Amino acid sequence: MEIDGRCRFCEVKRTKEEWRALLTPEQYRITREHGTERPFTFLTNKKIGTYKCVCCGRPLFRSDTKFDSGCGWPSYFAPIDDQAIREYVDRSHFMVRTEIRCAQCDAHLGHVFPDGPPPTGLRYCLNGTAMTFEED
Repeated sequence: MEIDGRCRFCEVKRTKEEWRALLTPEQYRITREHGTERPFTFLTNKKIGTYKCVCCGRPLFRSDTKFDSGCGWPSYFAPIDDQAIREYVDRSHFMVRTEIRCAQCDAHLGHVFPDGPPPTGLRYCLNGTAMTFEED
């Protein structure tokens, strides 16, 4: 899938060194090394707007799909559109989960679980560090 740190399916392709120069160490650890931030770090934003990929600026989620899941990470029930993210099987940490990544630059965003609210029944559990916010 990756060649020299680059996703062969993605539109934005940079080397590991280029990503390190563009991102903070924490952003790099989470988005490029598939890390996770501490829970309850980024839950306070109640403004209306769009959450975008911190790496490439691709719109990912709208604030009207955000909900309080109680899990400690920002949660959404649907991405902004069907092309915003890609899903991958994640077998790390002795479990099987569905990882979500930005479709444009392959940044690790978080995971999706089948325990969300209507209308989708999905809970996209995101790392807040992986996103920026643009208020309407």
